[in-house]
Amino acid sequence: MSTQTTAQPLQGRVAVVTGASSGIGEASAEKLAALGAHVVVLARRADRLTDLVARIEKNGGNATAIAVDVTDKAALQGAADRVEAELGGADLLLNNAGVMLPAPIEELATDQWQQQIDLNITGLMNAIGAFTPQLVKAGEERGVADLINTSSIAAQNIFPTFAVYSGTKAYVTHLSRHLRTELGSKNVRVSAIEPGIVGTELQSHVTDQGALDWLEGSKETMDWLTSEDVAETIGFLAALPPRVNLQQVTIMPTAQAS
Repeated sequence: MSTQTTAQPLQGRVAVVTGASSGIGEASAEKLAALGAHVVVLARRADRLTDLVARIEKNGGNATAIAVDVTDKAALQGAADRVEAELGGADLLLNNAGVMLPAPIEELATDQWQQQIDLNITGLMNAIGAFTPQLVKAGEERGVADLINTSSIAAQNIFPTFAVYSGTKAYVTHLSRHLRTELGSKNVRVSAIEPGIVGTELQSHVTDQGALDWLEGSKETMDWLTSEDVAETIGFLAALPPRVNLQQVTIMPTAQAS
Protein backbone atom coordinates (compact mmCIF):
# COMPACT_ATOMS: atom_id res chain seq x y z
CA MET A 1 0.00 0.00 0.00
CA SER A 2 1.41 3.41 -0.96
CA THR A 3 2.02 6.19 1.52
CA GLN A 4 -0.56 8.35 -0.27
CA THR A 5 -3.21 5.62 -0.06
CA THR A 6 -2.47 5.15 3.64
CA ALA A 7 -2.59 8.88 4.35
CA GLN A 8 -5.66 9.52 2.20
CA PRO A 9 -7.88 6.44 2.32
CA LEU A 10 -10.88 8.45 1.04
CA GLN A 11 -9.14 9.60 -2.13
CA GLY A 12 -11.68 9.72 -4.98
CA ARG A 13 -14.71 9.72 -2.70
CA VAL A 14 -17.37 12.45 -2.51
CA ALA A 15 -18.65 13.24 0.99
CA VAL A 16 -21.70 15.40 1.69
CA VAL A 17 -21.91 16.95 5.17
CA THR A 18 -25.05 18.68 6.44
CA GLY A 19 -24.88 21.18 9.29
CA ALA A 20 -21.34 21.93 8.15
CA SER A 21 -21.13 25.58 9.23
CA SER A 22 -20.05 24.81 12.80
CA GLY A 23 -19.28 22.16 15.37
CA ILE A 24 -19.16 18.48 14.47
CA GLY A 25 -20.15 19.12 10.86
CA GLU A 26 -17.41 21.68 10.32
CA ALA A 27 -14.73 19.54 11.99
CA SER A 28 -15.88 16.43 10.12
CA ALA A 29 -15.75 18.20 6.77
CA GLU A 30 -12.14 19.18 7.47
CA LYS A 31 -11.27 15.64 8.58
CA LEU A 32 -12.87 13.94 5.58
CA ALA A 33 -11.12 16.36 3.24
CA ALA A 34 -7.80 15.63 4.96
CA LEU A 35 -8.44 11.93 4.33
CA GLY A 36 -8.79 12.66 0.61
CA ALA A 37 -12.52 13.07 0.00
CA HIS A 38 -14.00 15.91 -2.03
CA VAL A 39 -16.31 17.37 0.59
CA VAL A 40 -19.59 19.08 -0.21
CA VAL A 41 -20.57 21.23 2.75
CA LEU A 42 -24.23 22.11 3.27
CA ALA A 43 -25.69 24.62 5.73
CA ARG A 44 -27.74 27.81 5.76
CA ARG A 45 -24.89 30.21 6.56
CA ALA A 46 -23.14 30.82 3.25
CA ASP A 47 -20.41 33.00 4.77
CA ARG A 48 -19.38 30.24 7.17
CA LEU A 49 -19.28 27.72 4.32
CA THR A 50 -17.13 30.05 2.21
CA ASP A 51 -14.61 30.33 5.05
CA LEU A 52 -14.66 26.55 5.57
CA VAL A 53 -14.00 25.80 1.89
CA ALA A 54 -11.15 28.31 1.85
CA ARG A 55 -9.58 26.66 4.89
CA ILE A 56 -9.93 23.16 3.43
CA GLU A 57 -8.39 24.25 0.14
CA LYS A 58 -5.55 26.06 1.91
CA ASN A 59 -4.75 22.75 3.62
CA GLY A 60 -4.64 20.94 0.27
CA GLY A 61 -8.17 19.52 0.23
CA ASN A 62 -11.12 19.86 -2.13
CA ALA A 63 -14.50 21.22 -1.13
CA THR A 64 -17.69 22.68 -2.56
CA ALA A 65 -20.15 24.84 -0.62
CA ILE A 66 -23.90 24.79 -1.20
CA ALA A 67 -25.99 27.07 1.01
CA VAL A 68 -29.21 25.19 1.72
CA ASP A 69 -31.70 24.59 4.53
CA VAL A 70 -32.25 20.85 4.97
CA THR A 71 -35.87 21.47 5.97
CA ASP A 72 -36.45 22.75 2.40
CA LYS A 73 -36.99 19.49 0.54
CA ALA A 74 -36.93 21.00 -2.95
CA ALA A 75 -33.78 23.01 -2.29
CA LEU A 76 -32.03 19.96 -0.86
CA GLN A 77 -32.98 17.91 -3.91
CA GLY A 78 -31.53 20.70 -6.02
CA ALA A 79 -28.28 20.40 -4.08
CA ALA A 80 -28.24 16.64 -4.65
CA ASP A 81 -28.81 17.14 -8.36
CA ARG A 82 -25.86 19.54 -8.45
CA VAL A 83 -23.62 17.02 -6.69
CA GLU A 84 -24.65 14.39 -9.22
CA ALA A 85 -24.04 16.67 -12.20
CA GLU A 86 -20.76 18.21 -11.07
CA LEU A 87 -19.11 15.44 -9.07
CA GLY A 88 -20.76 12.23 -10.25
CA GLY A 89 -22.74 11.75 -7.05
CA ALA A 90 -22.02 11.28 -3.36
CA ASP A 91 -20.75 8.07 -1.82
CA LEU A 92 -20.79 9.37 1.76
CA LEU A 93 -23.52 11.33 3.52
CA LEU A 94 -23.00 12.65 7.03
CA ASN A 95 -26.36 13.79 8.39
CA ASN A 96 -25.29 16.22 11.06
CA ALA A 97 -27.72 19.17 10.97
CA GLY A 98 -29.63 19.37 14.23
CA VAL A 99 -30.82 21.51 17.12
CA MET A 100 -31.23 20.92 20.88
CA LEU A 101 -33.88 22.93 22.74
CA PRO A 102 -34.60 21.35 26.15
CA ALA A 103 -37.51 22.58 28.25
CA PRO A 104 -39.91 21.07 30.80
CA ILE A 105 -42.75 19.45 28.90
CA GLU A 106 -45.32 21.33 31.00
CA GLU A 107 -44.10 24.62 29.55
CA LEU A 108 -45.72 23.52 26.26
CA ALA A 109 -42.94 25.05 24.17
CA THR A 110 -44.63 23.78 21.05
CA ASP A 111 -42.63 25.98 18.66
CA GLN A 112 -39.43 24.48 20.02
CA TRP A 113 -40.87 20.97 19.78
CA GLN A 114 -41.67 21.54 16.14
CA GLN A 115 -38.30 23.10 15.39
CA GLN A 116 -36.51 20.03 16.74
CA ILE A 117 -38.76 17.64 14.84
CA ASP A 118 -38.44 19.64 11.62
CA LEU A 119 -34.65 19.75 11.69
CA ASN A 120 -33.64 16.57 13.53
CA ILE A 121 -36.16 14.27 11.83
CA THR A 122 -37.67 15.85 8.73
CA GLY A 123 -34.40 17.48 7.66
CA LEU A 124 -32.62 14.17 8.13
CA MET A 125 -35.22 12.38 6.01
CA ASN A 126 -35.00 15.06 3.31
CA ALA A 127 -31.26 14.44 3.05
CA ILE A 128 -31.70 10.68 3.02
CA GLY A 129 -34.34 10.99 0.32
CA ALA A 130 -32.18 13.25 -1.81
CA PHE A 131 -28.92 11.32 -1.57
CA THR A 132 -29.80 7.64 -1.05
CA PRO A 133 -30.06 6.97 -4.82
CA GLN A 134 -26.51 8.28 -5.19
CA LEU A 135 -25.27 6.16 -2.29
CA VAL A 136 -26.85 3.02 -3.76
CA LYS A 137 -25.32 3.77 -7.15
CA ALA A 138 -21.92 4.28 -5.54
CA GLY A 139 -22.29 1.02 -3.62
CA GLU A 140 -22.96 -0.82 -6.84
CA GLU A 141 -20.18 0.84 -8.85
CA ARG A 142 -17.45 1.37 -6.25
CA GLY A 143 -18.23 -1.36 -3.74
CA VAL A 144 -18.78 0.92 -0.77
CA ALA A 145 -20.82 3.94 0.33
CA ASP A 146 -21.56 5.38 3.74
CA LEU A 147 -24.60 6.87 5.43
CA ILE A 148 -23.56 8.25 8.83
CA ASN A 149 -26.23 9.79 11.03
CA THR A 150 -25.39 11.96 14.04
CA SER A 151 -27.55 10.84 16.94
CA SER A 152 -26.83 11.41 20.65
CA ILE A 153 -26.36 9.55 23.91
CA ALA A 154 -29.79 11.04 24.64
CA ALA A 155 -31.18 8.38 22.30
CA GLN A 156 -30.42 5.83 25.01
CA ASN A 157 -30.25 7.64 28.35
CA ILE A 158 -32.73 9.75 30.28
CA PHE A 159 -32.25 13.50 30.75
CA PRO A 160 -35.09 15.49 32.37
CA THR A 161 -36.39 18.35 30.17
CA PHE A 162 -34.71 16.83 27.09
CA ALA A 163 -37.70 14.63 26.20
CA VAL A 164 -38.43 15.97 22.71
CA TYR A 165 -34.77 16.26 21.71
CA SER A 166 -34.08 12.78 23.06
CA GLY A 167 -37.09 11.44 21.19
CA THR A 168 -35.80 12.84 17.91
CA LYS A 169 -32.40 11.26 18.49
CA ALA A 170 -33.94 7.90 19.42
CA TYR A 171 -35.64 8.11 16.03
CA VAL A 172 -32.27 8.69 14.36
CA THR A 173 -30.64 5.70 16.03
CA HIS A 174 -33.52 3.30 15.42
CA LEU A 175 -33.98 4.47 11.84
CA SER A 176 -30.28 3.82 11.23
CA ARG A 177 -30.62 0.22 12.39
CA HIS A 178 -33.52 -0.34 10.02
CA LEU A 179 -31.81 1.34 7.07
CA ARG A 180 -28.79 -0.87 7.59
CA THR A 181 -30.93 -3.95 6.94
CA GLU A 182 -32.18 -2.40 3.70
CA LEU A 183 -28.96 -0.92 2.37
CA GLY A 184 -26.19 -3.16 3.69
CA SER A 185 -26.71 -5.75 0.96
CA LYS A 186 -26.24 -2.92 -1.55
CA ASN A 187 -22.79 -2.06 -0.12
CA VAL A 188 -24.10 1.01 1.71
CA ARG A 189 -22.88 1.02 5.29
CA VAL A 190 -25.17 2.74 7.78
CA SER A 191 -23.84 4.01 11.09
CA ALA A 192 -25.30 6.03 13.94
CA ILE A 193 -22.84 7.96 16.07
CA GLU A 194 -24.04 8.87 19.55
CA PRO A 195 -21.90 11.54 21.23
CA GLY A 196 -22.14 12.52 24.85
CA ILE A 197 -21.56 16.17 25.75
CA VAL A 198 -19.62 17.97 23.03
CA GLY A 199 -18.59 21.61 23.17
CA THR A 200 -20.38 23.06 20.11
CA GLU A 201 -22.87 25.80 19.18
CA LEU A 202 -25.64 23.36 20.13
CA GLN A 203 -25.51 24.57 23.72
CA SER A 204 -25.83 28.20 22.64
CA HIS A 205 -29.37 27.53 21.40
CA VAL A 206 -30.54 26.38 24.84
CA THR A 207 -32.87 28.82 26.60
CA ASP A 208 -34.11 26.70 29.52
CA GLN A 209 -32.32 27.91 32.66
CA GLY A 210 -32.36 24.53 34.36
CA ALA A 211 -30.68 22.89 31.39
CA LEU A 212 -28.18 25.74 31.15
CA ASP A 213 -27.28 25.32 34.83
CA TRP A 214 -26.86 21.57 34.37
CA LEU A 215 -24.62 22.03 31.34
CA GLU A 216 -22.53 24.67 33.09
CA GLY A 217 -22.16 22.49 36.16
CA SER A 218 -21.02 19.54 34.07
CA LYS A 219 -18.02 21.56 32.86
CA GLU A 220 -16.72 21.52 36.43
CA THR A 221 -16.82 17.73 36.68
CA MET A 222 -15.60 16.62 33.25
CA ASP A 223 -13.72 17.57 30.12
CA TRP A 224 -16.31 17.78 27.35
CA LEU A 225 -15.62 16.17 24.02
CA THR A 226 -14.49 18.44 21.22
CA SER A 227 -15.93 18.48 17.72
CA GLU A 228 -12.57 17.18 16.50
CA ASP A 229 -12.92 14.11 18.74
CA VAL A 230 -16.15 13.18 17.01
CA ALA A 231 -14.75 14.07 13.58
CA GLU A 232 -11.85 11.67 14.13
CA THR A 233 -14.37 8.91 14.85
CA ILE A 234 -16.36 9.71 11.72
CA GLY A 235 -13.18 9.64 9.66
CA PHE A 236 -12.35 6.25 11.18
CA LEU A 237 -15.78 4.86 10.23
CA ALA A 238 -15.47 6.03 6.64
CA ALA A 239 -11.93 4.68 6.22
CA LEU A 240 -12.68 1.14 7.37
CA PRO A 241 -12.43 -1.68 4.80
CA PRO A 242 -15.68 -2.01 2.80
CA ARG A 243 -16.55 -5.27 4.57
CA VAL A 244 -16.62 -3.55 7.99
CA ASN A 245 -19.64 -1.60 9.27
CA LEU A 246 -19.83 -0.22 12.81
CA GLN A 247 -23.57 0.18 13.04
CA GLN A 248 -23.63 2.23 16.25
CA VAL A 249 -20.84 4.10 18.02
CA THR A 250 -21.24 5.77 21.41
CA ILE A 251 -18.50 8.30 22.17
CA MET A 252 -18.48 9.87 25.61
CA PRO A 253 -16.36 12.15 27.77
CA THR A 254 -14.41 9.86 30.06
CA ALA A 255 -16.02 11.30 33.18
CA GLN A 256 -19.60 11.44 31.85
CA ALA A 257 -21.53 8.76 33.70
CA SER A 258 -24.67 8.70 31.52
